[in-house]
Amino acid sequence: MKAMVLKEFGPIEKGPLEYSEVSTPQPGPTDIQIKIKVCGVCHTDLHTIEGELPEVSLPVIPGHQIVGTVEKKGEKAERFRKGDRVGVAWLYSTDETCRYCRRGNENLCEKARFTGYNVNGGYAEFITIPEKFAYPIPDVFSDQEASPLLCAGIIGYRALQLSEIHPGQRLGLYGFGASAHVAIQVAVHWGCEVYVFSRSEEHRALARKLGAVWTGSSKEEPPHKLDSAVNFTPAGPVVLDALNHLDKGGTQALAGIYMSPIPQMDYTRYLYHERALRSVANATRKDGEGLLQMAAQIPIHTTTQLFSLKEANKVLRLLKESKIDGAAILKIS
Repeated sequence: MKAMVLKEFGPIEKGPLEYSEVSTPQPGPTDIQIKIKVCGVCHTDLHTIEGELPEVSLPVIPGHQIVGTVEKKGEKAERFRKGDRVGVAWLYSTDETCRYCRRGNENLCEKARFTGYNVNGGYAEFITIPEKFAYPIPDVFSDQEASPLLCAGIIGYRALQLSEIHPGQRLGLYGFGASAHVAIQVAVHWGCEVYVFSRSEEHRALARKLGAVWTGSSKEEPPHKLDSAVNFTPAGPVVLDALNHLDKGGTQALAGIYMSPIPQMDYTRYLYHERALRSVANATRKDGEGLLQMAAQIPIHTTTQLFSLKEANKVLRLLKESKIDGAAILKIS
């Protein structure tokens, strides 16, 4: 099969992904083999390729926002039929027995494996995955529309919950890429007032179109203090900007897998009065199921730009330069 393979870390400007012919993976007893139709492009892919994340297994095929159809099944796989449309997200598998899994935090499982990171992902024509970690895709979405929901949507949904935002409250979203443009639709559906902070005027315009009541940069003071914030940026200094905008008792959730150093902060100015700062680590299958169900009910509309598999290096460079509106999608087959 054809795939974009990372054999050596490097800046995306040098095109480290190689278009290659590799062996087609075959399903184990409880696995399904998926013929990939599309795969979304994520900032996590960029951090993986540029060597900013630990424990990446090389060589690896990136990509974890996968939509395709079941091509083959293992002899014990019974959940799906051949031809069913399914999705694959970041969480590829867990041990299902550790203390984290038993208490409902499988996202923290120490033996978890992640798609396009520990195992080969979706920048390829085929993938295999344990069937219980695949998602049925609601019929209301096309392949291209569904793809961003499988990471950008899921992690945004979990981040909203961990930010402790409630219907009718004021929410700040910092950075307005693929994840935020889904999260805003959930928040607006909940009746929240959404304030969006972005360097890009194009992204701010999209935010206003999707229901933001105010937009600006993270250095600007919004007209009201915020009850909650979700920070999608990888920039440590933005953490302090967001804390400065929080009301007493507010919570900021950090939704990225990578963050540059957070500057030293003054405790009284930024954290006192019971402001909270917490990270978002991966997501559970329950998060994925909840997001897909809600997305179909609203329904959520994703803004996407379509590219060919061979253009993966180019797309990731555009993503790095904040030149993608919404989500970038690779068309595989």
